[in-house]
Amino acid sequence: MNRFFGYMLLGLLLMGGRHCFAQGADTASPFQLTRILGPDIVDFAVDNLGNIYTLSKDNRLKKLSPQGDSLAVFNDVRRYGQIASIDVTNPLKILVYYREFTTIIELDRFLNIINTIDLRKLNILQAKAIGLGYDNNVWVFDELDAILKRVGDDGSLVDKTTDFRQLFDTVPDPAVIRDQGGYVYLYDPARGVYIFDHYGMMKTHLDLRGWKDFDVIDKNLLGRDDRKFYRYQPGTLDMQEEPIPPAYAGAVRIHITPAVIYVLKRTGLEMYSRR
Repeated sequence: MNRFFGYMLLGLLLMGGRHCFAQGADTASPFQLTRILGPDIVDFAVDNLGNIYTLSKDNRLKKLSPQGDSLAVFNDVRRYGQIASIDVTNPLKILVYYREFTTIIELDRFLNIINTIDLRKLNILQAKAIGLGYDNNVWVFDELDAILKRVGDDGSLVDKTTDFRQLFDTVPDPAVIRDQGGYVYLYDPARGVYIFDHYGMMKTHLDLRGWKDFDVIDKNLLGRDDRKFYRYQPGTLDMQEEPIPPAYAGAVRIHITPAVIYVLKRTGLEMYSRR
């Protein structure tokens, strides 16, 4: 499975209507609730192989197989404080970000530490969002400098954009960074999407505010709010939307793949699989 097929499924879901979603006991739905993990899970991610990475209340990171079987555990949970985000874009190079210490830990597929990047050595003292780059370097938005920076494994500064204070009247505060399809996407829920090329040149700004679970697949922007799923392709007027089914009400996070829809609630991580 890959992100392109994930996008294709979401496109089918949006175009095919609500009957594509799991609807509790609706036997016509191609998805049914097959497993609940938790209830101590506070965040999760899914790689392009279908492996699930769960973060528990006690800051423990676990890797599970697509069937929910335990594969590995990252136990070094106290050194840098609370884990802020997990990036599993590359299953062989997993990024674990500790915002309090502006430190990135890189893990291999067994969740062993292979590298540590201390952003403080670059004088990056405040950064909400990071994301893996196309070249396996790391994008970081330096909030104090208001600059998007690309950092190498050795902690060196590879590249950076112009100071955002020279580009915008109001500086973005991105919560998500995605490098996909030749562009870098910064998503600020309060201000929308800012799109750059890999050379740090600003391409466009889209006023898509208030989205949750923002993602980019094949240059299509995906997200949701509490009522609807959204899909939008930049450069078009085609905004597709679909009501969120009642079965997913109260979700903290929703992630869609070709075989499984993952719905994180406070009661656990629900997995809706194809029949």
